[in-house]
Amino acid sequence: MNLFNRNSSSRRATAPATPTVPAGPTAPAGYSAPISAVMPDPALAALSGEWVIDPAHSRIGFSVRHAMVTTVRGAFAEYESRLYFDGRNPARSRAEIVLSTASVQTGVEQRDAHLVGRDFLDAARYPHLRFASTAVQLASPDVYRMTGDLTIRNATCPVILELTYIGHVMDPFGYERVGFDGTTTINRSDWGLTYNARLAEGGAMVSEKVRLQFDIAAIRSTPAG
Repeated sequence: MNLFNRNSSSRRATAPATPTVPAGPTAPAGYSAPISAVMPDPALAALSGEWVIDPAHSRIGFSVRHAMVTTVRGAFAEYESRLYFDGRNPARSRAEIVLSTASVQTGVEQRDAHLVGRDFLDAARYPHLRFASTAVQLASPDVYRMTGDLTIRNATCPVILELTYIGHVMDPFGYERVGFDGTTTINRSDWGLTYNARLAEGGAMVSEKVRLQFDIAAIRSTPAG
């Protein structure tokens, strides 16, 4: 299997316009390519093109340890995206996602208000988070390794996502859809998110490590030629 199923239809559907995606791959310091290269399936060439994330069937979220014994999960409800897949050369594939910081939701209103405030995301001053890919590798037949820059509160640091293929279908409404999920773990202090409270036992109220989760359903964003 690969990111896009080799047996998919060539029919495409129109989706809303999205931001321009930057090019120019670079890898973060310390990053090394796999020892042996994985060759892409030639049949994927027909599926090259632009895609966009469908928010109604996707989740871009996070999880973080709270009070050392529980896990808080949240997600961003509003974002724009653009993806480009190159079936002949996966290294030319790219992605950009711009999220609204004020749209964060964890299921607790008071906690959400704290997250969008100055202690954390500071949505009034920094209304967007942004991920822009800088390099893509086919790590295995169904796993893509995407390196990119993550910007939070005007601080930018490199991250590496492991994206796993889920499936590819033509839905009843005529949209080609591809599904994949990805994850990475970051240290929030690298982006200046250093607020914390200490527990009586000596631990931290909020963990420094945050797991980012991308559960994605993407659709074609250009009409058939």
